[in-house]
Amino acid sequence: MKPNYTILLALCLFIGTALMAKSKKVLIFSKTAGYHHSSIPVAVKAIQELGKRNKFSTDTTTNSALFTKNNLKNYDAVIFLSTTGDVLNTSQQEAFEDYVRSGGGFVGIHAASDTEYDWPWYGKLVGAYFAAHPKQQDAVLNIVDRNHIATKHLPSPWKRKDEWYNFKSLQKGLNVLITIDEKSYDAGAKNMGDYHPMSWYHEYDGGRAFYTALGHTEESYADPLFLQHILGGIKYATGK
Repeated sequence: MKPNYTILLALCLFIGTALMAKSKKVLIFSKTAGYHHSSIPVAVKAIQELGKRNKFSTDTTTNSALFTKNNLKNYDAVIFLSTTGDVLNTSQQEAFEDYVRSGGGFVGIHAASDTEYDWPWYGKLVGAYFAAHPKQQDAVLNIVDRNHIATKHLPSPWKRKDEWYNFKSLQKGLNVLITIDEKSYDAGAKNMGDYHPMSWYHEYDGGRAFYTALGHTEESYADPLFLQHILGGIKYATGK
């Protein structure tokens, strides 16, 4: 019996279309209106490489004018990569709120919590605002949730060097993934006490949000453990 090439072609087209439909796309947003992290270019390249290896596509920008309803609907998640200060105007904020309420994902890395202090909705989305930090140094992290895709690969305890944020306006109901051992480093005068979350996730206003305070240093973006942590956050936020 000869194969029906018309049916085979149609089947191949259907499978190809289905595979394309399943691919994810994220926007890496790294605009700064305050402190500018030297690690941003290295981080962008690292996340782009994560996308290539894990079959999601990436766009990158510092242009807040791209925060429109029509443009944001092209993305499964938006990554705020060490953004600082007031980076979106009122109409752009409204577009992003609509995006999240429509099921869009959010990933906040490091200084994403040092952003938009006058926009309460954003503070609830990211989960907390940056308050202060001591000098960069080694510290010990405890993995609170070993089942989440962003942390199940991590050793516990996990010792590494970074810039360790203290927070204010920490939201209730966050699903904490990582805490820092306050006795393992010099936390400074403005420390948070024994309970000091460093990474978390939650569902918020129709969308999914993931945040990690890690990622200040350029070396972080060559660390396989940290990159897998970021990848897990992206997968969570995109619903993959």
